[in-house]
Amino acid sequence: MTVNSREDIPIARRIVVKVGSSSISGENAHQIPVIVDALAELHGRGVEVVLVSSGAIASGLPFLNLDARPTDLPTQQAAAAVGMNVLMNRYQDSLDRFKIVAGQVLLTAGDMEHDTSRDNARAALDRLLSLRILPIVNENDAVGTTEIRFGDNDRLAALVAVLIEADALVLLSDVDGIYTRPPHEAGAERIEYVTFGDNLGAIEFGDIGAAGVGTGGASTKVAAAQHATAEGTSVLITSAAQVASALRGEAVGTWFEAAS
Repeated sequence: MTVNSREDIPIARRIVVKVGSSSISGENAHQIPVIVDALAELHGRGVEVVLVSSGAIASGLPFLNLDARPTDLPTQQAAAAVGMNVLMNRYQDSLDRFKIVAGQVLLTAGDMEHDTSRDNARAALDRLLSLRILPIVNENDAVGTTEIRFGDNDRLAALVAVLIEADALVLLSDVDGIYTRPPHEAGAERIEYVTFGDNLGAIEFGDIGAAGVGTGGASTKVAAAQHATAEGTSVLITSAAQVASALRGEAVGTWFEAAS
């Protein structure tokens, strides 16, 4: 079905939700149950939901006695290998309250570039959804390389949304939308609606998320939104704290209109 506005989100057939590292790790780890509550509400109404979750590396750092995201690839891979297990356990512990089972799907950029692996990923996600499993997708950081990594899960979320023909993509961060300039600066105003094809070249993008934890920002979210909307999937960018309101179709965040 076509989701033309925020108000249509509650009646969508299939939705992809993406959350960034800084929104669910460290002092914000308490937001995982908040996100799960909102996803479970959709799931309970029969909506097919896919969660694209960053946070594997950030979740693994304390177990490697690291205070900040490592800069070398092998240590990032080690942190991801530990953190993916920790992160999935946190999600499943919260999902148990609703008797929902999560299924982990790890992808690399190469998986999305080749027909066979891309078709296999689509088939796996479709089957998980038909079985009423909640797929949790992440980049396979433990085997990713500098040359082929997605770089941020905003792009991954857009690719997944297009892959499974989602009706809407909701990108969650620490900021409640896209602003005309970095939101901490005087005069910054939240953009309510972006018509397909609007030129956002005059917007001065700031970072979204805690420094040193995630890899994305406002610019990566806008780029992801532009990719998804060009393929017919509407996009909402808002904060993780407003996820319940967003999925109920309330007037939050920045809405990106999809191409017709």
